[in-house]
Amino acid sequence: MEIINLEGQEDTPKVVLDKDNGIFEISGRSLPEDVSTFYSPVLNWLDKYAAAPNPETSFTFKLEYFNTASSKLILDILSKLEGVSNAKVLWYYHEDDEDMEEAGKEFSDIVDGVPFDFKTY
Repeated sequence: MEIINLEGQEDTPKVVLDKDNGIFEISGRSLPEDVSTFYSPVLNWLDKYAAAPNPETSFTFKLEYFNTASSKLILDILSKLEGVSNAKVLWYYHEDDEDMEEAGKEFSDIVDGVPFDFKTY
């Protein structure tokens, strides 16, 4: 499976999707001008991955900020993880960032089939 490795920019997050090495991470700031175009390859990749996933999948979110448009696509990503057996989410947030912690808890309430592990950094 091809690897997605996008370097983060000022308005776009770093994205690494590497099945062979078990790395699934979105980090940084997510406020791309066109969220659908930015996240479309990620969603397509997850569709392919769900057909033949690793025995365990730990998907890391280490976001500093995301806008409202990005939150919809993040929810789409999390929803796709519901179709991946033994998937879990590692939701990182800065120790003093209550908004990001709360956002993760709201996502975990919506996405029932995927356990969340909350971590500070």
